[in-house]
Amino acid sequence: MPARRNRPRRALARALARGSRAEAAWREFAASFTRIGMVPPAEPGLVAVEAAEGTAVLLLEPRQALTFTGKCRLRCLYGAVRLLGFAVASHHPGLPVFSPATHCALSLEALPGARPPAAALRQLRAAARAAMRSHRVRRQARVKLMARFSPDCAVVLLEHLDTPVTRFLLSHPPLSRLFEPQKKEESNFRPEDAVLASVGIVKCSPDQGLLVSESMYLALEELIQACCAEDEGIPVVLVCGPKNTGKSTFNRYLINLLLNRLPVVEYMECDIGQTEFTPPGCVSLSSVTEPVLGPPFTHQQMPSKMVYYGQTSCEQDTERYLDVVKYVFSYYKKEVPLIINTMGWVKGDGLLLLIDIIRLLSPSHIVQMDTCDWKAMPPLTPEHIHFSAGLHTKGKQQSKCKQLGVGSTESCQYPEGEDMSAPQHKLLYVHPEFPRAGVAGEARVHSGILRDMSILGYLGQLQSPDIGAVLPLHSLVPYQVPFNAVALRVIHTDVAPSNIMYAVNASWVGLCCIPEEVRCQTEGPVLLTQTPVCDCLGFGIVRGVDMEKKLYHILTPVPPANLRLVNCLLLGNIAIPNCVLVGQQGIEGEIPYVTSDYNYSIMGSGKLRKKKQHLKRRQYPFECDYT
Repeated sequence: MPARRNRPRRALARALARGSRAEAAWREFAASFTRIGMVPPAEPGLVAVEAAEGTAVLLLEPRQALTFTGKCRLRCLYGAVRLLGFAVASHHPGLPVFSPATHCALSLEALPGARPPAAALRQLRAAARAAMRSHRVRRQARVKLMARFSPDCAVVLLEHLDTPVTRFLLSHPPLSRLFEPQKKEESNFRPEDAVLASVGIVKCSPDQGLLVSESMYLALEELIQACCAEDEGIPVVLVCGPKNTGKSTFNRYLINLLLNRLPVVEYMECDIGQTEFTPPGCVSLSSVTEPVLGPPFTHQQMPSKMVYYGQTSCEQDTERYLDVVKYVFSYYKKEVPLIINTMGWVKGDGLLLLIDIIRLLSPSHIVQMDTCDWKAMPPLTPEHIHFSAGLHTKGKQQSKCKQLGVGSTESCQYPEGEDMSAPQHKLLYVHPEFPRAGVAGEARVHSGILRDMSILGYLGQLQSPDIGAVLPLHSLVPYQVPFNAVALRVIHTDVAPSNIMYAVNASWVGLCCIPEEVRCQTEGPVLLTQTPVCDCLGFGIVRGVDMEKKLYHILTPVPPANLRLVNCLLLGNIAIPNCVLVGQQGIEGEIPYVTSDYNYSIMGSGKLRKKKQHLKRRQYPFECDYT
C-alpha cells in the first residue's frame, strides 16, 4: 500500500524531468537557428510586447536605453525612465513624444532606483501587474513581461499618437516621411521591432541619439545646482554660440532637467531665425510648465509676451532689435530661473551685438558653446564683456596700469566714475562633440525648412481635434476685418500706398495690439509711418482682400477673445511656406498666387533664382525639396 501511494509522485517527477529535458532540447534547437544567423537573438533586457491594437508595453533594465525615430504617447507604468533629461514616473500622465528624422533621435533610458528588500518583491510584482491591468494590457503580454521582471526595471506603455498638427504636416508631400528613418539600419529585424513599429516608432542606432559631452554634463550639473539653491538670487542663464553647435538641444535638455525639480521655467527667445515656441521672426518670453519632448513645430504655444520683429535676421535694423529685446525682457518678473537663447550670428557685428545683449540682460551665467579651437568667437569672460565695445555700447576704458601690463590689483586704480560693481557672470564652456559640430552648412536640415515647419505647426492648430481627414486651408472660413478697424505696416521694406494691398494679399501677418486707438475718417486702409514695438497676439494668413467691401479676409487660429484686442497688422519678411501654396488638396485648375512662367530678368528677382538653385544643389540628410 505505501508503494502504491508513492507511485503518482514518482510518475509526476518523471513527467517533470521529461518536460524539462524536452524544453531544454527546444531551447537548444532554437539557439541553433540563432547561431547560424537565421533568427537574431533577443536584445538582453529589452522586451517589447503588443498590449493591444496600436499599443505596446516595453520593459527596460536599469541604464538600458532605446534610441528611436517616430512619434508616440508615452506613459510609465512602473519604475522611472528619462527622456531628453526629463524623468517620467508612474504619476505622470501620458506624454506626447516626437522624434522626427529632421532632428537628433530621442533616447529612452531606464533610471535605476533604490533596490527594495527581498520581502517586498511580491508586492512590487503585484503593483506592476495591477498597473498593466488598469491600462488593459493583454494577459499574454503581462505574462511575457513578468517573466523578465526585476524590482529595478522600468515598464513603459507606448501608444500610437496622431495629433492635428502632425496630420497637417504629413499631408504635405515634402514632409510625408517626416517621422520615418532616412537611412535604414543594416541590422537584423527583431521581433520587438515589429511591436515598436505598430505604435509608430523605429529603433535606431544609439549613435543617432544625443551625445552629452563631459563639458555639457558639467555645465548642466552646475546650472541645476544654481537654479535650485538660489543662494545668489534667481539665475538668468544666457546660451550663446555659433550656428550648428547644439544650442537649441542644450536648452531643451536644461528645461527638462529643471522641470524635474521646479514647477515652471521662464524661456526668452532672442533667436528670431530659429524660434522654439513661436513662428519665426519673434522675440518672446514663455512660461514652460510641460517637458519639451520634440522640435519646435510640435509645441507652438502662446507666450506670455511676444513681439513680431518680422525678419529672420536683424542685420538691417539692430537698434530696433535691441529695443524689442529690452521691451520683452522688462516683463520678466525674476521669480523663477530664466533661460535666454541667442542667435548663431557671432562674427563681426554679430559678436558686437551679442555683447550689447549681455550688457542689457545682465545674465548670472553664460553658456558659451563652441568647438575647442575657439575660432568662431573669443571666450566671453566678464573682463571681455566689461572692456570690449559693443555695436551700440562702449566698453569701459582700461586703466593705464592695466594697459602697461601691471598685474597687481592693489596698485591698479580704476578711472574715477567707472562702475566696477556691475554683476559678474559665471562663464561655462560647452564643447559639442557630435559629428560636424560648428561646421557652417553642415546642419541636418536647412534652416529655411525648419522655419517652414514651425509655421506649419502653428497652422496645424486650425485643424479639428477629432481624428479625421485633413482640412485644406482654402476650405476654412476666414475672419472678415474692416480696413478701418486695424492699422497696417510693412516692416522690412518701403511700399508705395498704391501697392500696399498687393503686398498684403496672400501674406503672413502678425496680429498685434498697439496702445493707440486706431482712428480713420475714411474707410481705410490705415497706414503706419513707423514700425511700433508692440504686443503680438498671434499670426494669420490674409486669404484675400475685398476692395469693394473694404475687408481683409484673415485665416488664424487665434481665439476670438484675443482677436478683439487686435488693432494692427504687421507684414514682415516671413513668407508662407511654398508647400501651402502648391501642395494643398482639393484645388482644381490654376493655383492662385503661383506661376511657373516667371521672368528672372526683373530687378530684384536674382536673389530668388539663387536661393532656388541653392536648395536644389545642396544635399541634406533629410530629403525635402520645396522647389
